[in-house]
Amino acid sequence: MPLRVFVVLLSLIAVMPVAASAAPDLKDVRILDDVTATVNGCPHFTIFDDVSVSVEDGIVTLAGKMTMGYKRDELQKRVAAIAGVKQVVNQLEVLPASSNDDALRQQLARAIYGNANFWSYAVMRNPPIHIIVDRNRVTLTGLVRSETDRRLAQALANQFNALSVANELKTDAEMRGRRDPSQ
Repeated sequence: MPLRVFVVLLSLIAVMPVAASAAPDLKDVRILDDVTATVNGCPHFTIFDDVSVSVEDGIVTLAGKMTMGYKRDELQKRVAAIAGVKQVVNQLEVLPASSNDDALRQQLARAIYGNANFWSYAVMRNPPIHIIVDRNRVTLTGLVRSETDRRLAQALANQFNALSVANELKTDAEMRGRRDPSQ
């Protein structure tokens, strides 16, 4: 079973549970940590991009959505250069260029990160709430501290004229549960 991580913070890595009988390969865990740090450390990775990573037998799969094609290519090159990576399967989708989507992204970012409840998130090197806008459809991804923060982010996003708003934000508690199934 591949190890998976949803990249949202440099310091937070959420590995999907692995069955007790199928212990994860320690090399894959190390690669996963290195890939996560590389993605989060990429200077072009922003709150408007979303990347998930899986690793199995040294093969890294990148999935998600990026705002620009050069970001997709840059991530693939950076990940391919990591020691132990045998192959990179790049399934990152490049979002279509749209001035309407760009304007909506900016409105959402100002509404969410401009809200006093999210100021502590906004000052982080890589803020944890990611805002994906694709043809006027919004998806919120990433990590928040509580269910209250998740609901507030959704309410703030719903005030604009998006065709839809999908809330895929996870709470710290949910992510801890994924890392340790006994919780």
